[in-house]
Amino acid sequence: MTSADAASPAAPTKLNRSSFFILIAGLLANAIGQAFIFAILPPLGREVALSEVQTTSIISTSALVFTFLSPWWGRKSDQIGRKIVIVIGLTGYAAGTVLFAVVFALGMKGILTGWGLYFTALICRCLQSSLMAATSPGVTAYAADHSSRAFRTRTLARIGTANSLGLIIGPVLAGLLAGFGLLAPLYIAALFTFVAVFVVWRYLPEGYSPDTPRKRTPRLSFLDVRLRVYLLSAIGIFTGFSAIQQTLGFRIQDSLSLNGVETAQYTGAALMVSAFFTLALQLSVAQRYAGPALNLVRMGLVANLVAAVVITLSQDLTGVLVGMAFMGAGLGLLGPAIAAGASLAVTRDEQGGAAGLITACPAAGFVVGPILGGALYQVSPSYPPLFAGIITALVLAYALKSRPIIVSDED
Repeated sequence: MTSADAASPAAPTKLNRSSFFILIAGLLANAIGQAFIFAILPPLGREVALSEVQTTSIISTSALVFTFLSPWWGRKSDQIGRKIVIVIGLTGYAAGTVLFAVVFALGMKGILTGWGLYFTALICRCLQSSLMAATSPGVTAYAADHSSRAFRTRTLARIGTANSLGLIIGPVLAGLLAGFGLLAPLYIAALFTFVAVFVVWRYLPEGYSPDTPRKRTPRLSFLDVRLRVYLLSAIGIFTGFSAIQQTLGFRIQDSLSLNGVETAQYTGAALMVSAFFTLALQLSVAQRYAGPALNLVRMGLVANLVAAVVITLSQDLTGVLVGMAFMGAGLGLLGPAIAAGASLAVTRDEQGGAAGLITACPAAGFVVGPILGGALYQVSPSYPPLFAGIITALVLAYALKSRPIIVSDED
């Protein structure tokens, strides 16, 4: 192991190329799998006679598990090392995806039905979430460990492109694979992730390990004043986003009178549009931006507010796609800005804890958003994006009056 790969917090100023691509591989496999789930779960739920609320509550409840355990895994990575935590997360995701697919296969054959099917799927997804919650905080903390503050925003923006690429590639593959059956994408996602487990385990340098002296630090909380604006922004935006995303399949299917496979393909296309603009903004703006991270957060919130208004007023698929483009652009600014802003606001020894809290925020949004979105959709298809717009406007107002806090204990 070279000195650049060793577990020294001061040695590297940039994450080296090989480690970057290995981390990208892990996140990409995870993101593709998540894109598959988002594209196929609405039609899959209807295929096995689950209601909209039951289907969305599977995502919401598992997101609650993810929310509670992400900070724990972030702190755990400070104790046992980043690499092993990443491997645990990817392995849990792959195994959980196989189990989730098997449950729905039994449902489609009529072996599991009704509430028995629902609770079995719910438990499997929650078990999967309890382990997959390790991946993102491990990756984020690893990247922060090996990037000086001068390079932190652009490094985390580059890491964030993995999620965007996964959400672009995932819907395309989901649409193609759905032709072989609605469960085919899940089995392929598990295969991708098992390959990523091998790559990370075999080739990623260890980074920090338990043998590296690290002082004990106070436990970070969601109420930490240094992180408050970033945590509220992330929770708020993903609450609104999830309300839109998790009802998107229902809206497309109902408005166009599509079958399950067609719905998965059209929904995948809409998610792909969003992910494309996320990637475009990450590459064109976030990676080149050198100012305060909070300004990027504000710009992202404005873009998401526009998205919510456009989708609320849309009467056809074209309007929805335009709104999803604005949504993707906003997320392309928000993701790296929130991660970088939080990283810069805490000390070196708090990086894992901060990464865990930030990782938990999207999941926290997915706890409430899908259930509210599903309930609101049953009243009117325009209510989920209207709800998203109200949440985004409130968060934007808070972000506009906030001031960034930067801690300088390194570089």
